[in-house]
Amino acid sequence: MSEYVPNNMNQEIAWDDTISKDSEFVLLPEGDYKFTVTKFERGRHNGSDKLPPCNKAVLTLELTDGFQSGVMQHNLFLHRKCEGMLCAFFTAIGQRKHGEVLMPRWDQLIGTTGTCKIGVRKWRGNDGSERESNEIRKFYEKDEQPPMPAAPQPQQQAYQQPYQQPTYQQPAPQPAYQQQQMYGQQQNTGYTPGNF
Repeated sequence: MSEYVPNNMNQEIAWDDTISKDSEFVLLPEGDYKFTVTKFERGRHNGSDKLPPCNKAVLTLELTDGFQSGVMQHNLFLHRKCEGMLCAFFTAIGQRKHGEVLMPRWDQLIGTTGTCKIGVRKWRGNDGSERESNEIRKFYEKDEQPPMPAAPQPQQQAYQQPYQQPTYQQPAPQPAYQQQQMYGQQQNTGYTPGNF
Protein backbone atom coordinates (compact mmCIF):
# COMPACT_ATOMS: atom_id res chain seq x y z
CA MET A 1 0.00 0.00 0.00
CA SER A 2 1.41 3.43 -0.96
CA GLU A 3 1.79 6.16 1.63
CA TYR A 4 -0.44 9.21 1.25
CA VAL A 5 1.69 12.28 0.50
CA PRO A 6 -0.21 15.53 1.16
CA ASN A 7 -0.16 18.36 -1.41
CA ASN A 8 1.39 16.20 -4.15
CA MET A 9 -1.00 16.74 -7.04
CA ASN A 10 1.28 14.92 -9.54
CA GLN A 11 1.21 11.57 -7.74
CA GLU A 12 -0.69 8.70 -9.26
CA ILE A 13 -3.14 6.87 -6.95
CA ALA A 14 -2.71 3.07 -6.82
CA TRP A 15 -5.67 0.67 -6.61
CA ASP A 16 -5.01 -0.07 -2.93
CA ASP A 17 -4.16 3.53 -1.86
CA THR A 18 -6.18 5.45 0.70
CA ILE A 19 -7.87 8.75 -0.16
CA SER A 20 -8.86 11.57 2.21
CA LYS A 21 -8.53 15.00 0.58
CA ASP A 22 -11.89 16.67 -0.13
CA SER A 23 -12.33 19.14 -2.97
CA GLU A 24 -11.47 22.73 -2.05
CA PHE A 25 -13.26 24.28 -5.02
CA VAL A 26 -15.26 27.42 -4.22
CA LEU A 27 -16.84 29.49 -7.01
CA LEU A 28 -16.26 33.15 -6.13
CA PRO A 29 -18.61 35.86 -7.39
CA GLU A 30 -17.26 38.30 -9.97
CA GLY A 31 -15.34 41.23 -8.53
CA ASP A 32 -11.97 42.56 -7.38
CA TYR A 33 -9.83 40.39 -5.10
CA LYS A 34 -6.46 40.62 -3.43
CA PHE A 35 -4.29 37.59 -4.21
CA THR A 36 -1.23 35.90 -2.72
CA VAL A 37 0.91 33.45 -4.70
CA THR A 38 1.19 30.35 -2.52
CA LYS A 39 2.63 27.87 -5.03
CA PHE A 40 4.53 27.91 -8.33
CA GLU A 41 5.30 24.98 -10.64
CA ARG A 42 6.91 24.81 -14.07
CA GLY A 43 4.73 23.03 -16.58
CA ARG A 44 4.20 22.47 -20.27
CA HIS A 45 1.22 23.41 -22.44
CA ASN A 46 0.63 20.66 -25.04
CA GLY A 47 -0.95 23.03 -27.54
CA SER A 48 -4.53 23.92 -28.47
CA ASP A 49 -6.52 25.58 -31.25
CA LYS A 50 -5.61 29.01 -29.83
CA LEU A 51 -2.02 28.47 -28.63
CA PRO A 52 0.85 26.23 -29.84
CA PRO A 53 2.90 24.13 -27.37
CA CYS A 54 4.93 26.21 -24.91
CA ASN A 55 6.16 26.36 -21.33
CA LYS A 56 3.74 27.52 -18.67
CA ALA A 57 3.91 28.66 -15.05
CA VAL A 58 1.20 27.03 -12.91
CA LEU A 59 0.37 29.38 -10.03
CA THR A 60 -1.80 28.68 -6.99
CA LEU A 61 -3.42 31.89 -5.76
CA GLU A 62 -5.24 32.56 -2.51
CA LEU A 63 -7.94 35.18 -3.14
CA THR A 64 -9.94 37.39 -0.80
CA ASP A 65 -12.09 40.50 -0.99
CA GLY A 66 -12.09 40.84 2.79
CA PHE A 67 -15.31 38.85 3.28
CA GLN A 68 -15.07 35.77 1.07
CA SER A 69 -12.00 33.84 0.05
CA GLY A 70 -10.99 30.96 -2.17
CA VAL A 71 -8.10 29.27 -3.94
CA MET A 72 -7.61 29.01 -7.69
CA GLN A 73 -4.99 27.83 -10.13
CA HIS A 74 -3.83 30.20 -12.85
CA ASN A 75 -1.57 29.45 -15.84
CA LEU A 76 0.89 31.95 -17.27
CA PHE A 77 1.80 30.81 -20.79
CA LEU A 78 5.36 31.60 -21.90
CA HIS A 79 4.49 32.54 -25.47
CA ARG A 80 4.72 35.87 -27.31
CA LYS A 81 0.93 35.77 -27.86
CA CYS A 82 0.52 35.96 -24.05
CA GLU A 83 3.29 38.47 -23.34
CA GLY A 84 0.78 41.17 -22.35
CA MET A 85 -0.71 38.94 -19.63
CA LEU A 86 2.78 38.03 -18.38
CA CYS A 87 3.71 41.73 -18.15
CA ALA A 88 0.41 42.53 -16.39
CA PHE A 89 1.02 39.82 -13.76
CA PHE A 90 4.59 40.91 -12.97
CA THR A 91 3.47 44.55 -12.82
CA ALA A 92 0.67 43.57 -10.42
CA ILE A 93 3.08 41.90 -7.97
CA GLY A 94 5.56 44.80 -8.17
CA GLN A 95 8.43 43.04 -9.98
CA ARG A 96 7.97 45.37 -12.96
CA LYS A 97 6.83 48.92 -13.68
CA HIS A 98 4.61 49.69 -16.69
CA GLY A 99 6.77 49.91 -19.84
CA GLU A 100 9.88 48.31 -18.29
CA VAL A 101 11.81 45.39 -19.79
CA LEU A 102 11.94 42.51 -17.28
CA MET A 103 13.53 39.11 -16.95
CA PRO A 104 11.03 37.44 -14.57
CA ARG A 105 12.39 36.32 -11.20
CA TRP A 106 10.45 33.06 -10.96
CA ASP A 107 12.24 32.01 -7.76
CA GLN A 108 10.75 35.05 -5.95
CA LEU A 109 7.06 34.44 -6.72
CA ILE A 110 5.96 32.67 -3.52
CA GLY A 111 4.41 35.17 -1.10
CA THR A 112 4.03 38.00 -3.63
CA THR A 113 0.69 39.84 -3.59
CA GLY A 114 -1.44 41.90 -5.92
CA THR A 115 -5.01 42.65 -6.95
CA CYS A 116 -7.01 41.21 -9.84
CA LYS A 117 -10.50 41.15 -11.31
CA ILE A 118 -12.15 37.73 -11.15
CA GLY A 119 -14.84 36.61 -13.58
CA VAL A 120 -16.98 33.49 -13.93
CA ARG A 121 -16.50 31.41 -17.05
CA LYS A 122 -19.19 28.98 -18.23
CA TRP A 123 -18.18 25.90 -20.21
CA ARG A 124 -19.44 22.44 -21.13
CA GLY A 125 -17.92 19.30 -19.67
CA ASN A 126 -17.23 16.13 -21.67
CA ASP A 127 -20.62 14.82 -20.52
CA GLY A 128 -22.38 17.89 -21.99
CA SER A 129 -23.28 19.44 -18.62
CA GLU A 130 -22.75 23.17 -18.11
CA ARG A 131 -19.96 24.02 -15.66
CA GLU A 132 -18.64 27.21 -14.11
CA SER A 133 -15.18 28.21 -12.95
CA ASN A 134 -13.32 31.36 -12.01
CA GLU A 135 -10.90 33.09 -14.32
CA ILE A 136 -8.71 36.17 -14.02
CA ARG A 137 -9.95 38.95 -16.32
CA LYS A 138 -7.43 41.61 -15.33
CA PHE A 139 -4.37 42.22 -13.15
CA TYR A 140 -4.22 45.70 -11.59
CA GLU A 141 -0.96 47.62 -11.42
CA LYS A 142 0.43 48.05 -7.89
CA ASP A 143 -0.31 51.80 -7.91
CA GLU A 144 -3.86 51.52 -9.33
CA GLN A 145 -5.43 49.39 -6.62
CA PRO A 146 -9.24 49.46 -6.92
CA PRO A 147 -11.28 50.18 -3.79
CA MET A 148 -12.23 46.94 -2.09
CA PRO A 149 -15.94 46.46 -1.28
CA ALA A 150 -17.23 47.84 2.00
CA ALA A 151 -18.45 45.51 4.70
CA PRO A 152 -22.13 44.68 4.33
CA GLN A 153 -24.08 46.58 6.97
CA PRO A 154 -26.39 44.55 9.19
CA GLN A 155 -30.00 45.48 8.60
CA GLN A 156 -31.33 47.58 11.44
CA GLN A 157 -34.98 47.83 12.34
CA ALA A 158 -36.26 51.31 11.83
CA TYR A 159 -36.97 53.07 15.12
CA GLN A 160 -40.67 53.57 15.43
CA GLN A 161 -41.86 56.35 17.66
CA PRO A 162 -44.65 55.25 20.01
CA TYR A 163 -48.09 56.56 19.05
CA GLN A 164 -48.99 59.72 20.91
CA GLN A 165 -52.51 61.08 21.13
CA PRO A 166 -52.58 64.50 19.43
CA THR A 167 -53.35 67.42 21.74
CA TYR A 168 -55.76 70.11 20.66
CA GLN A 169 -55.30 73.66 21.83
CA GLN A 170 -58.14 76.07 22.39
CA PRO A 171 -57.74 79.26 20.36
CA ALA A 172 -56.30 82.04 22.45
CA PRO A 173 -58.92 84.57 23.62
CA GLN A 174 -58.82 87.78 21.60
CA PRO A 175 -58.42 91.12 23.34
CA ALA A 176 -61.68 93.04 23.92
CA TYR A 177 -60.84 95.88 21.49
CA GLN A 178 -60.52 93.36 18.61
CA GLN A 179 -63.92 91.87 19.48
CA GLN A 180 -65.51 95.34 19.47
CA GLN A 181 -63.88 96.14 16.16
CA MET A 182 -65.22 92.89 14.71
CA TYR A 183 -68.79 93.52 15.95
CA GLY A 184 -68.61 97.08 14.70
CA GLN A 185 -67.83 95.85 11.19
CA GLN A 186 -70.77 93.48 11.34
CA GLN A 187 -73.12 96.34 12.38
CA ASN A 188 -71.98 98.41 9.41
CA THR A 189 -73.21 95.67 7.11
CA GLY A 190 -76.77 96.27 8.29
CA TYR A 191 -77.02 93.20 10.41
CA THR A 192 -78.20 93.54 14.00
CA PRO A 193 -78.05 90.46 16.16
CA GLY A 194 -81.52 89.33 17.32
CA ASN A 195 -83.49 91.29 14.62
CA PHE A 196 -85.37 89.28 12.00
